[in-house]
Amino acid sequence: MSDNSVIVLIGYMGCGKSSVGKKLSQKLNVKFVDLDSVIEKKYSKSISQIFNDLGEIKFRSIENSELNSVLSNYKNCVLSLGGGTPCYHDNMRLILSYTTNVFFIDVNSEILSERLFKKKEKRPLISSIDTIEEMKQFINKHYFERRPFYSMATHSITPNRNDSENVVKEILSLLN
Repeated sequence: MSDNSVIVLIGYMGCGKSSVGKKLSQKLNVKFVDLDSVIEKKYSKSISQIFNDLGEIKFRSIENSELNSVLSNYKNCVLSLGGGTPCYHDNMRLILSYTTNVFFIDVNSEILSERLFKKKEKRPLISSIDTIEEMKQFINKHYFERRPFYSMATHSITPNRNDSENVVKEILSLLN
């Protein structure tokens, strides 16, 4: 990894960006930055609370502002984004203007449905979904809409189930 380089991890919610990001940053001995955590710390609220209190449009504006700030101020780090971050406010162009190390973690909808259904209360976009089948339908529709943005990443990785170690290895090999 070159000096002052930022590695950005993108993908749908539940794909493992944060767990991969933490492990990758340890291997590279660099800082790990989770954009959602940056926002939560600044606003002293969870992403769910911000979403509920201010609505998605205002949240996406805050997210864009914080993304810009992180990219401007953090160097030599691994940055994990929220699942929707690449899809709003021309964020992918912004990201790509700072780094070519953008990795899309492309987990299939079957695995995502299982993971997310178990933790849906913590996710504002899916908290009201009642069945695993509804979850699959929602994810497939959403994923289809977001895919053009995710596909702007410079690298795409398709992991198996709980495979964060192999994702880290693959990213490291692509960086070298």
